[in-house]
Amino acid sequence: MKVRDLREMSDEQLEMTAREAAETMFRLRIQSETERLDVPSQLRRNRRLIAQVRTLQTQRASTK
Repeated sequence: MKVRDLREMSDEQLEMTAREAAETMFRLRIQSETERLDVPSQLRRNRRLIAQVRTLQTQRASTK
Protein backbone atom coordinates (compact mmCIF):
# COMPACT_ATOMS: atom_id res chain seq x y z
CA MET A 1 0.00 0.00 0.00
CA LYS A 2 1.32 3.42 -0.89
CA VAL A 3 1.70 6.23 1.62
CA ARG A 4 -0.56 8.39 -0.55
CA ASP A 5 -3.36 5.87 -0.05
CA LEU A 6 -2.74 5.77 3.68
CA ARG A 7 -2.91 9.57 3.96
CA GLU A 8 -6.35 9.56 2.37
CA MET A 9 -7.69 7.17 5.02
CA SER A 10 -9.58 8.31 8.08
CA ASP A 11 -8.21 7.76 11.58
CA GLU A 12 -10.51 4.76 12.09
CA GLN A 13 -9.44 3.18 8.81
CA LEU A 14 -5.78 3.65 9.74
CA GLU A 15 -6.33 1.98 13.09
CA MET A 16 -8.09 -0.97 11.44
CA THR A 17 -5.30 -1.28 8.87
CA ALA A 18 -2.66 -1.31 11.61
CA ARG A 19 -4.60 -3.88 13.62
CA GLU A 20 -5.05 -6.17 10.60
CA ALA A 21 -1.37 -5.85 9.69
CA ALA A 22 -0.36 -6.69 13.27
CA GLU A 23 -2.57 -9.79 13.26
CA THR A 24 -1.13 -10.86 9.91
CA MET A 25 2.37 -10.23 11.23
CA PHE A 26 1.65 -12.44 14.24
CA ARG A 27 0.38 -15.28 12.03
CA LEU A 28 3.40 -14.96 9.72
CA ARG A 29 5.85 -15.08 12.64
CA ILE A 30 4.18 -18.21 14.01
CA GLN A 31 4.21 -19.75 10.54
CA SER A 32 7.86 -18.90 10.05
CA GLU A 33 8.73 -20.69 13.28
CA THR A 34 6.72 -23.81 12.54
CA GLU A 35 7.13 -24.15 8.79
CA ARG A 36 8.57 -22.44 5.76
CA LEU A 37 6.96 -19.22 4.53
CA ASP A 38 5.74 -19.09 0.94
CA VAL A 39 6.71 -15.44 0.56
CA PRO A 40 9.27 -14.34 3.18
CA SER A 41 9.07 -10.71 2.03
CA GLN A 42 5.57 -10.51 3.52
CA LEU A 43 7.13 -10.08 6.97
CA ARG A 44 9.06 -7.01 5.85
CA ARG A 45 6.07 -5.59 3.98
CA ASN A 46 3.80 -5.89 7.01
CA ARG A 47 6.41 -4.42 9.34
CA ARG A 48 6.79 -1.41 7.04
CA LEU A 49 3.02 -0.97 6.73
CA ILE A 50 2.64 -0.91 10.50
CA ALA A 51 5.47 1.64 10.78
CA GLN A 52 3.94 3.86 8.09
CA VAL A 53 0.52 3.81 9.73
CA ARG A 54 1.94 4.56 13.18
CA THR A 55 4.01 7.43 11.74
CA LEU A 56 0.93 8.95 10.11
CA GLN A 57 -1.03 8.59 13.33
CA THR A 58 1.72 10.36 15.26
CA GLN A 59 1.87 13.16 12.70
CA ARG A 60 -1.89 13.64 12.84
CA ALA A 61 -1.87 13.66 16.64
CA SER A 62 0.83 16.31 16.77
CA THR A 63 -1.03 18.64 14.39
CA LYS A 64 -4.27 18.57 16.36
